[in-house]
Amino acid sequence: MADILAGGFSNAPHQAAHAFRVALDAMARPGTRHCLETAKAPAPLSQAAATLLLTLADTTTPVYLAGACNTPDIQAWVRFHTGAPLAQADAAAFAIGTWEALAPLERFATGTAEYPDRSTTLIVELAEFGNDTHRLTGPGIDGEATAYLPGDRLARFPLGVDLFLTSGATLSALPRSTKIEAL
Repeated sequence: MADILAGGFSNAPHQAAHAFRVALDAMARPGTRHCLETAKAPAPLSQAAATLLLTLADTTTPVYLAGACNTPDIQAWVRFHTGAPLAQADAAAFAIGTWEALAPLERFATGTAEYPDRSTTLIVELAEFGNDTHRLTGPGIDGEATAYLPGDRLARFPLGVDLFLTSGATLSALPRSTKIEAL
């Protein structure tokens, strides 16, 4: 069993504030890549994904761990460092795993007409960022941009899921307001 006490923030107020600013910047500028390497969780959780969990998850945010991310070591690490309860896909505020492990996306909350923000945020673990596969338009994008996305996302704005894509210490975001078209 991995050391679940290791890998958290050494200076939580400073590191959490920095990571939150990076996450907001990524959401505000869809498709751009950012470095987020503060935390380290048991494998196969990336540094960027671990840092996001430490920053965004707490005792009120249920987390769903999918596929290879659903191990006793990662479960213990999430519980110890965030206090977040582990949940099933349909009840999760955050879900983390590979694209394949998270599929089908329809099982995650997409919000309601009254509360579109009550959707699941997916943290998609990638082996690496590939070549850009999709054209992006919408808020935060000057004209259009391109980005890598391993599959198709639910697109029913204002409903839908927000995505963080992570690989190693690299992070990118695609909010549900972003219009995505395959190249």
